[in-house]
Amino acid sequence: MAQLQNGYSNKKQLDIVVVGAGLVGSLEALYLAKRGHRVRLYEFREDIRKTPTARGRSINLALSVRGRRALKDVGLETHMIKEHGIPMTGRRIHRTDGSTYVIPYDANTKQCIYSVGRNYLNSLLLQESEKYDNVERYFNHKLIESNLKKGSLTFQRTDTNEQVHVTADLIIGADGAFSAVRKAMMKRPFFDFSQKYIEHGYLELCIPADDNGSFQMPANYLHIWPRGEFMMIALPNQDASWTVTLFMPFSKFKNLDTEEKLIAFFEKYFPDSIPLIGKDKLVEDFFAGSPSPLVAIKCRPYNVEDKALIIGDAAHAVVPFYGQGMNAGFEDCSLLDELFQKHNDNLVEILNEFSDTRWEDTFAISDLAMYNYIEMRDLVTRPSYRLRKAMDDFIFWLLPNFWVPLYNSVTFSTMPYSRCIKNREWQDQVLKKTWSFFGVAALIGGAVALKLKHFV
Repeated sequence: MAQLQNGYSNKKQLDIVVVGAGLVGSLEALYLAKRGHRVRLYEFREDIRKTPTARGRSINLALSVRGRRALKDVGLETHMIKEHGIPMTGRRIHRTDGSTYVIPYDANTKQCIYSVGRNYLNSLLLQESEKYDNVERYFNHKLIESNLKKGSLTFQRTDTNEQVHVTADLIIGADGAFSAVRKAMMKRPFFDFSQKYIEHGYLELCIPADDNGSFQMPANYLHIWPRGEFMMIALPNQDASWTVTLFMPFSKFKNLDTEEKLIAFFEKYFPDSIPLIGKDKLVEDFFAGSPSPLVAIKCRPYNVEDKALIIGDAAHAVVPFYGQGMNAGFEDCSLLDELFQKHNDNLVEILNEFSDTRWEDTFAISDLAMYNYIEMRDLVTRPSYRLRKAMDDFIFWLLPNFWVPLYNSVTFSTMPYSRCIKNREWQDQVLKKTWSFFGVAALIGGAVALKLKHFV
């Protein structure tokens, strides 16, 4: 038995229900299974391994250090990095004249992020759970009623309409941004909740492989077409295609209501992408769907006593512009596992500490993600941005243990997100004082020079 092999046979086995068999729910099931607990995984949708295209559109995922750490804990990091992930070493910026330039993510230590397929990773996590006899999977189960304080749930099978009643020692809601478990929490007093829809939506397009089955652009980059108020990005796929995502205000999407307007818009702002996508395919894909909204969610507390907990997007959905949504959700699982170890599976202590400490960092990454959209669509084109990045990279090279740039701390470390922000604020103050000092020194030097010249 898997739980015996992992050395937890002498501990009390908890009965845990995880709602949501997406990325975070499937990963959390693996963590709990490794600890020897009984896990029942319930999912509203069908098994993604049987109908991998049924989930609809989704933004590609960027796997970085926090997510890699979690995958390493369950034995899947090497496979994802070596067998599936495509390394992206920096941003390749596309100008309107078709020329490009590169902004490395980490010019000093050469770290990179990895483009991974959402469906592939989800399927891999579910497949791994098949190795544990203490994990049960139930698909096509819609949560319709909850009594979180009592640890009871009622599901309705979407294929038969049968109602299924379950109870558990612990309920973990990993059921996404529109979480049914969180909805039940919102009925309780002292639950704080806010959501923010940004005025920009996204629509996915595709750059296919060329006739030889190869990439049409340099593969090891996140390609960005920054245009101030809007932008387009492209991430590489395993089949040499590119998932292209256009982020733009809904009002601009609405104005592109004819083929002629769409082509004229792309010829003006993204001319080099037209031959890559193909004019006919561009028109077909653009008008085949509609732009999707982007929402950020903040809430707390994450737990109901020792009976229920929400993690991942259910607890802290963020906009995708820092590539940290999945990574932050996976980090939830890593931190929870540490707390299970620290508190010897005592649910009261585990859930209270997680809820009391995690919110500050998830609020921080939500704010960082909002800021990074402005950086990606606009600031990357400004000389001031490139100058600051060059300074950060130089000081980081000179004093790597003293000065870690914001992007590096968020993406290539496990520094708490809130500390990443505080670290950046401290760096801003240091640079401000440095510039002030040199400015004053220059003024004094100029005055002295003039005085000396007068006496001469």
